[in-house]
Amino acid sequence: MLDVLVIAPHPDDAELGMGGTIPLMLGRGLRVGVLDLTDGEPTPRGSPEIRARETAAATEALGLPWRENLGLPNRRLRATLRARAALAGVIRRVRPRWLFAPHWIDAHPDHVAATRLVEAARFWAKLTKCDLPGEPWHPERIFHYSCVHLRAVRHPAFVVDISATIDAKRRSIACYASQFPADAPRPTVAERVAAADAWWGSVIGALHGEPFWCREPLGVRGFADLV
Repeated sequence: MLDVLVIAPHPDDAELGMGGTIPLMLGRGLRVGVLDLTDGEPTPRGSPEIRARETAAATEALGLPWRENLGLPNRRLRATLRARAALAGVIRRVRPRWLFAPHWIDAHPDHVAATRLVEAARFWAKLTKCDLPGEPWHPERIFHYSCVHLRAVRHPAFVVDISATIDAKRRSIACYASQFPADAPRPTVAERVAAADAWWGSVIGALHGEPFWCREPLGVRGFADLV
């Protein structure tokens, strides 16, 4: 049973988009898991074995107690009925309150397909009289995080102050050496992410921040936690 299920198209997307928010939630007692939809391979410097080792190291860096891979095809990710059933089955099994998925507008086709898949699987997970495993479950909300391929700046629903957990995020990203080599052209992916984190932090008066979006209205019972 999870409170939060972060769904990532590839290993490293969760770290890039919300690698500071994940340990922050864990530190507040929330049960958080990551489901990678694909193994992220092939890539120029990676392999399934290398990527699995990097993912395990990043999982440890974030302190994640739960992480699985759905085994869908990288570069050809589609929101098919078969993929929808597989993801809905996981949602029914771990029963999260909240889902996190990439922003629905993105340059990477896998990211766009992933979000369509998450939205459809969320609906299917609540169905009765079906052949899905487990009992019906409907997560309350889908929140959206920013992947590295999202270049346009859109007004987020909220920004999380990750100043206290920025080191964990940086360590988790550094685990993916095959994807973010030190000799890559500058600014490197890590440098671009660090710059974005600093900018979003400055927007809310903090050192580092991560933006999130939600298509549905958000309700609050008070203002005690507003930055």
